[in-house]
Amino acid sequence: MSREFLRVEHSGLRIDPVFAAFVESELLPAIDREAGPFWAGLATLVSELTPANRELLARRDALQAQIDEWHRAHPAPWVHDDYLTFLRSIGYLEEPGAPFTLETTGVDSEIARIAGPQLVVPVDNARFAINACNARWGSLYDALYGTDVIDESDGKARGEGYNARRGDAVVAYAADFLDEAVPLKGASHRDVVAWSVGASAPASAVALLADDREVSLADFGQFAGYSRDGDRLVLLFCRHGLHIELHIDPRHPTGRHARANLADVVLESALTTIQDCEDSVAAVDAEDKVRVYRNWLGLMQGELEASFDKNGRRLTRRLADDRHFLAPDGAAFCLPGRSLMLVRNVGHHMTTDAVLDRKSEAVFEGMLDALVTAACAMANRGRPGRLPNSRSGSVYIVKPKMHGAAEAMFTNTLFARVEQLLGLPDNSLKVGVMDEERRTTVNLAACIHAVRTRLVFINTGFLDRTGDEIHTSMHAGPVPPKEAIKSEPWIRAYEDWNVDLGIRCGLPGRGQIGKGMWAKPDAMREMMLSKGAHPRAGASCAWVPSPTAATLHAMHYHRVDVRARQAELASRTLASLDDILIPPLADTSALSADAIQAELDNNAQGILGYVVRWIDEGIGCSKVPDLDNVGLMEDRATLRISSQHIANWLLHQVVDEAQVETALRRMAAIVDAQNATLPGYRSMSDDFGGSLAFQAARDLVFRGGEQPNGYTETLLHAWRRKAKARARGG
Repeated sequence: MSREFLRVEHSGLRIDPVFAAFVESELLPAIDREAGPFWAGLATLVSELTPANRELLARRDALQAQIDEWHRAHPAPWVHDDYLTFLRSIGYLEEPGAPFTLETTGVDSEIARIAGPQLVVPVDNARFAINACNARWGSLYDALYGTDVIDESDGKARGEGYNARRGDAVVAYAADFLDEAVPLKGASHRDVVAWSVGASAPASAVALLADDREVSLADFGQFAGYSRDGDRLVLLFCRHGLHIELHIDPRHPTGRHARANLADVVLESALTTIQDCEDSVAAVDAEDKVRVYRNWLGLMQGELEASFDKNGRRLTRRLADDRHFLAPDGAAFCLPGRSLMLVRNVGHHMTTDAVLDRKSEAVFEGMLDALVTAACAMANRGRPGRLPNSRSGSVYIVKPKMHGAAEAMFTNTLFARVEQLLGLPDNSLKVGVMDEERRTTVNLAACIHAVRTRLVFINTGFLDRTGDEIHTSMHAGPVPPKEAIKSEPWIRAYEDWNVDLGIRCGLPGRGQIGKGMWAKPDAMREMMLSKGAHPRAGASCAWVPSPTAATLHAMHYHRVDVRARQAELASRTLASLDDILIPPLADTSALSADAIQAELDNNAQGILGYVVRWIDEGIGCSKVPDLDNVGLMEDRATLRISSQHIANWLLHQVVDEAQVETALRRMAAIVDAQNATLPGYRSMSDDFGGSLAFQAARDLVFRGGEQPNGYTETLLHAWRRKAKARARGG
């Protein structure tokens, strides 16, 4: 369907009318700006920075072509030192430079000093965005009762009615956790029959035992404050910067019958939330981009709401209020009721026709994201009595999929130009650098140096990083099955390298060192057993898939003092760059036919399960059941690794096209059966040729090797636009 673009006078830009209406009727009035200077500023930004952006992308392609040619000329096994010499000769490996320390200032404590869980959520879904933001605080009782953390032999988490035995197990588990996090002097929380606030100055929390003994905290300094409403009492404690609330309420259904009238234990959970405009959304045109931007603006204004039907009732989600307390000395204070929000922009390679430049070409979407998301953040004045998102006046923007220091420097330039355009102080726009591309990993210190005045975040992510690893070394040889890749030397070295360089460059006290997502939202017992490794590895935040997971994962940060752990790790030997640069290759002739087929089926089913929702429904992040019907949270990173894996095996003749086609068709029928009960679901296997989702999945596999850096966006966007046109009757 053709659209009539609006030509903005004097700017040379042509603006999609849907996007123009949002900017001029919603965004600019919210920040008291005029349309003319805004469009003129955008035009200047696009005109002056587009050539540099194109050069950076051309540099990516040129380096990849040289690496491909080297591998074709040097079949494995090759001399590793020769490989490193080659990478240096083409400028892929950069000189690390002299040691330095970050210069970032004005960072909120949730990012700079306190370690805790981090949620990533698609900002185009208002309900999910609000839920994530409100996950700053979560009920430990609910999180335990509703998941498999508590043994289910005496009743499932989601069984019929209340299970008293399960409830008792929840209370016991919570008491044991409190004994670790907020220990009492000579007693257990299991033995407390009543709580009170001592009358002395400063006030203290007093626990009464069954034998009428009064006991205090082992560490008086952990008592942070309290609030009282009649006979309801909330006690506030703190450990490693994270807060814990004990809700004493004799009128609450749980508190009425509970020992000490303890109605709930509430944990400060998702300290930070990344509101995502990138991999977890499906924004292919101006209409989609406006939905993304409008929700981010609503979050910044504190006015975003989401209404929906649940169990026959109409519910509305709103942003939570702040929490008010009295300190032990009697002074009133409040804590934020919401996560500190970061926003993830798209990468340098993306374009959008929401705006066309003077040549009628789609502009680079990263430029538009930087300007619009920063402008939206200027509306964060808060409501009366509500703390703003950033108390330091900073705007936190996570930048993904950068390749090397030149691209990080380009981001620094882009952000500086946006600050000038919007009249913001220098370095107001803070940046998070996602270490998910191989050229960024091996040049991480130089990337950090390029943004040293505004960096607040680095992280690792297995899926995207592995996808780029496969694509970079596509012609080196066949890769092992995905699960085996996790055991390759490069992955451990990569994880440690990120932490080591983050510490050496001065991130502790200034920013976050993050770890990747736990993908199984229904396997919380397994998460609790494994994800404690992240704070022990020196990570100050790690991604979780839900508010419930955030509350459970918060317990790990009470058990590990991350700042102390980072201090310990500062003296260890730097992880091996040599190991990072060993591509994960395998002798696939040693794999059985059954093992090869199982890996192919796993990849094909995962691709189809994700793509069918992306193309047909515009859902960028969803819980996709695997072949064992285990729900996995998936976004484009999952798609990238799976499609690149099949493309690699096709290139090296581990599988052939007919085998892949057969697997795709067989897995499509399985995915159709898994989704059969979803309202409006469109089957793929009924008409393979007519299913746009199936055709998109085929493209991602059979054209995967030719996609720049193995990215999936170009193909996904093209097929999604066809699906939207079909739905309109176009």
